[in-house]
Amino acid sequence: MTTFTAFTTLPAKSAAEALGEAIEALDPAPYGVGVFEIEDGSGRWEVGGYFLDAPDEIGLALLAASHGAREFVVSELPETDWVAQVRRELHPVRAGRFYLYGSHDADTVPNDAVPLLIEAAMAFGTGHHGTTSGCLIAFDRLLTEGHVFKNVVDIGCGTAVLALAAARVFPQTVLASDIDEIAVDVARVNAQANDLADRIEAVQAAGFDHPTLAARAPFDLIFANILKGPLIELAPDMARHAAQGGYVILSGLLLEQAEDVTAAYLAAGFERVYASEHGEWAALTLRYLG
Repeated sequence: MTTFTAFTTLPAKSAAEALGEAIEALDPAPYGVGVFEIEDGSGRWEVGGYFLDAPDEIGLALLAASHGAREFVVSELPETDWVAQVRRELHPVRAGRFYLYGSHDADTVPNDAVPLLIEAAMAFGTGHHGTTSGCLIAFDRLLTEGHVFKNVVDIGCGTAVLALAAARVFPQTVLASDIDEIAVDVARVNAQANDLADRIEAVQAAGFDHPTLAARAPFDLIFANILKGPLIELAPDMARHAAQGGYVILSGLLLEQAEDVTAAYLAAGFERVYASEHGEWAALTLRYLG
């Protein structure tokens, strides 16, 4: 089935959110609308609509003009088996001792690797992105140094690949949280696929705002692979929920954003332990001094 997309950008979050709501009133209506900050330091926002039928381009033009947005770029997408295509294009990833693969590559798992099964259909957080592999490599480095963690949480877990990694190497139950209900469901499915359903507890929460997270704190290891803005906003909460001497592994930020995120965490009582580069992305390892 052929589908259509319509994308534009504009300079303010409030205007972007208003435009996103306005698109939903079009006829034909979109089956999905996304509003995202463009992570290039420009401060601009992207608004996208996804349509099963050709969208009303005159209506889109009027909405763009009335909200101070650039002209919408409308594209027609041919029918594609996206899962099959992703499987062809996504190969297993080795990140330190961890090996991320789909079931179609199950026969490639090395004997010396810690296997993590993530299916291609669950595309957000498969491990192919530099932020996810960067977090895994940072975690592997701490393990190689002999660190043992007994209370781990993955904030903004997505597919929960980081929580799964911790559950693979430590016997305790690992917490995983995400603001997105679908992500929480995916995390649970992935835990079951990896025979870790009894070792991963996934909850829906914005940051640390959940009674289960509050009850389990303080944590000696916190993963947060999200975005620059939320990472900075979470710095005080990270300090409140981290054990003294505990570690946080952060990513989801571009290289040029690492300095601002680091500064926020230093101000919250952390010290920087490592910073690593993975393509255009950075991963930070910090320790809470208390």
